[in-house]
Amino acid sequence: MTTLDPVTLTVIQNGLQQVCNEMDLAFSRSAFSPVIAEANDRSDGIYHAETGELIAQGDLGLPVFVGTMQYSTMAVLDKIAAGETAPPEDGDVYIVNDPYLGGTHLMDVRFVAPFFHDGKVFAWLANTGHWPDIGGAVPGGFSANATEVEQEGLRLPPVKLFKRGALDKEIYAIITSNIRIADQRIGDIKAQAAALTVGKRRLAAMIERYGAATVEQAIAELKSRAEQQMRAKIATIPDGVYDGEAVVDSDGVVDEPLYIRLKVTKRDKELQFDLSRSSPPCMGPMNSVIATTRSSVYLAMKHIFPEVPINAGTFVPLKIDDPDGTFLYARYPRPVSGCAAEVSQRIAEAVFAALVQAIPERVTAAPAGSSGNFALGGWDPARERAYVMYQISGGGYGGAAELDGLTNGCSTIGISKTPPIEVVEQLYPVLFETYALREGSGGAGAQRGGFGVDYSVRIRRGEARASFVMDHGRVGPQGAQGGRDGAPNRVTVWRDGTAYEPPHLSKDQDIAIRAGDRVEVSTPGGGGYGDPFTRDAELVARDVRRGYYTTAQALELFGVAVSKTGEIDSAETARRRQQAAE
Repeated sequence: MTTLDPVTLTVIQNGLQQVCNEMDLAFSRSAFSPVIAEANDRSDGIYHAETGELIAQGDLGLPVFVGTMQYSTMAVLDKIAAGETAPPEDGDVYIVNDPYLGGTHLMDVRFVAPFFHDGKVFAWLANTGHWPDIGGAVPGGFSANATEVEQEGLRLPPVKLFKRGALDKEIYAIITSNIRIADQRIGDIKAQAAALTVGKRRLAAMIERYGAATVEQAIAELKSRAEQQMRAKIATIPDGVYDGEAVVDSDGVVDEPLYIRLKVTKRDKELQFDLSRSSPPCMGPMNSVIATTRSSVYLAMKHIFPEVPINAGTFVPLKIDDPDGTFLYARYPRPVSGCAAEVSQRIAEAVFAALVQAIPERVTAAPAGSSGNFALGGWDPARERAYVMYQISGGGYGGAAELDGLTNGCSTIGISKTPPIEVVEQLYPVLFETYALREGSGGAGAQRGGFGVDYSVRIRRGEARASFVMDHGRVGPQGAQGGRDGAPNRVTVWRDGTAYEPPHLSKDQDIAIRAGDRVEVSTPGGGGYGDPFTRDAELVARDVRRGYYTTAQALELFGVAVSKTGEIDSAETARRRQQAAE
C-alpha cells in the first residue's frame, strides 16, 4: 500500500472533522430545547466499525464526551456481539443513556447509528444531547441527594429507537411515559437523529471522492500520528512523580468533602495516572462512572496540549489505572447525576494541580470548574403547561504564566454556554433581575484569575421546584505557583423575603418556590497564578478603575495602594510590598 501524501492526509483529516462539525450544527439548529439549541450541550463523532474507537469529533462538541462516546459505542458493539441487542441494519439508530455503559449521567442521551458502505458497516456515527428531563425524583434529573440511580431517572440500555429509518413508536411511548414535558421531546429526538443523517451524507460524499480504501488508510495513519504527537509532547515533561489533589464539596447526602488524590508518573513518553487514593464510593450522586473518569483525564491533557488532534491514538500514551474502590469508579446502583457536570471537572483540576509543578508554562491555575447546574420545574398558569428550565453558567478561568484568566468562561469539560436570558425569559415564567460580572472573585496572583458571574432570577408566576448540583462552594478554585484561590460558589434562595442557603452549600433539591421568590447564584472565580505582590501595579490600578477590585482589596491582595481617582501611591505600594517580603 502506498503512503498517503501529506496534502491528501490533511484534507481527509479536515474533512472528517467537518463531517462532525456539520452534525453538531444540524443538531443545535433543529433542537427544541434551549440547553441544546442555545447552550450547545451536545457532541457528535465518528467511530471505528469494529472497535468503536474514536476517529473524529467535532470542534463544537463538549470535550467530556470525547472519551465517553467512544466507550458507549464500544458498549453497543459488545451488546450486539453478546446477542443482547439486535444487529445493525441500514437506517437503525440505537439509543442508550445507561451511565455504566460508557456514559455520564442519565440526562446525556446518546444515539449510535451504523454507517454502511458496500453492504457492510464502514463506521459508526454517534452523538450525545443533554435532555432537559429524563424523569426521576426532581425536574431536570439533577437529584442532589439521590442514593440510587433509579431515583435519578429512566435508564436505557442500547435499544433501537429507529429501525430501518422508522421511529419505533412502542419504545418512544415507553420513554415519553417516564419523563416530564414529554410532548416536547420529539423535537430533540428528531434533531438528534437528523444530525446523524447529515453525517452519513457527508461521509458518503467523502468516500465517493477519495475511495473507501484511501479513507480507511487515512484513518489508520491519523491515529498513529496522533499517538506520536502526544508522545512527543509528553517527552517535554521531566521524568518524575507529581501529586495533585482536588476537593468535591460533598456528595449531597453526607456533609463531608470528597477528595480526588492523583499521582502522575512521567516515564519516557508515557504518563501513568493513579487515582486509587481518592475517597471511597459515596452515598449521594457524586460518584463518577469509569468512562467519565477516563474522559476527564483525556480532556485535561487536551487543555494542556491543545495542538494534538483528537482521536483514539491521542489516548494511547495516557495510562489510567482503574480506581476501583473509590467514588471515581461507580458501579450499579450508585447514583451519578453529578459525575459529568461536576466531578469530572475536579478530576481535571487534580491533573492541572499535578502537572503545573512539572510544566508551569503550559498549565494554568484552577478554573471555576462548575457547570452551575440549576433546574427549575413547575407549572405556568398563563400558558397552562408544565415546564423544566435547565440553566448552566460560566465562571472564571485560572491565571497562566503570562495571562490573566478568562472571565465568565465555559466549564472545564465543555463549550456549553448560558442560553441567552432573553430566550429563557420568553420560554419560562422567570425574570433575570441581575446578570453581572462577580467583582473581586478572581484569585489574586501575578496573573489573576478570571471573574465569575452574579445572577438573580425571579419567579414571575405559578409555583415551581428548584434543584442545584454545583460545586466549589466549600473551597474556591485553587491558585498555582503562589497564587490565591478564586472565590467559592454561593447559592441563596429568597422565599417570602427570607434567605435560604443549602446545607450542602451548592447542592440541594426540590426547594419549593412561588411567584415573587428569587434565586441568587454567584459562580466561582479562577485561581491566581504566581505571587500576587509581583503583579504589575499598573494592572492592579487598571482593575480597580474598572471596578474588578476595590481599593481595599487591591491593598490587601496585591499590596498596591490605589487612590479613589485610580492613581497609584508608589511610596505606599513599595512599603507594603517590602513589608510582605520581610
